Amino acid sequence: MLAIRLQRLGRKGYPVYRLAVQEAQRHPSSGRVVAYVGSYNPHTKDVSVNKETVQKYLDTGAQPSPRVVKLLKDAGVTLPRWVKDVDVSKKKAIKNSEKLRKNQPKEEVVAEESAEA
Repeated sequence: MLAIRLQRLGRKGYPVYRLAVQEAQRHPSSGRVVAYVGSYNPHTKDVSVNKETVQKYLDTGAQPSPRVVKLLKDAGVTLPRWVKDVDVSKKKAIKNSEKLRKNQPKEEVVAEESAEA
């Protein structure tokens, strides 16, 4: 089975990505690349996609990663019905939110500040 993934390029601290069609069972850095179908620069938000090639691989069953789904939608590629949409409304849960300083009662915060001074 094939997967459409992002493959990291670029220097340290300045990543640039390629959209690569690879074997899905292998690690992204060591899997055999079948084809490069585009590129993505996260700094300039520039996406270039070869739409015909991507459409060919999607029609034959290549599974896009969630970030690639978002990039392909923005590029105007028609995705098959079986591709799962990315849930943008997801928010990260905060563990132990009651321990945050902003959630503490005011008198405790004032008492701590006066004890430090």
